[in-house]
Amino acid sequence: MNQLVMSIFVGLAMIVGQSGIASAADEYTLIIKDHKFEPAEISIPANTKVKLVVKNMDPTPEEFESHKLHREKVIKGNSQAVIYIGPLSPGTYPFFGEFHEDTAKGQIIVK
Repeated sequence: MNQLVMSIFVGLAMIVGQSGIASAADEYTLIIKDHKFEPAEISIPANTKVKLVVKNMDPTPEEFESHKLHREKVIKGNSQAVIYIGPLSPGTYPFFGEFHEDTAKGQIIVK
């Protein structure tokens, strides 16, 4: 019985390792300050799911929006939100702040 339990454990560990379930997503931080995104450009690896932590340092809300990424998320003032993106093919993926489109612009470069 002990041998069976060990075999099941090893088999599950191999499945989890191969599927990527156990690996954490790469994390990137994007700051909203003075109605601008900092940094305005983020480079991420291709074919990888990433975690984007968007911190709004302004007292007013801003919406992270990207048509190409198919994402939109309102981030309240002085708070943060998490947005998962990817895996993505190599290319440029623009994003903007819908409430301040004239100044809140950026892009994600996938290499």
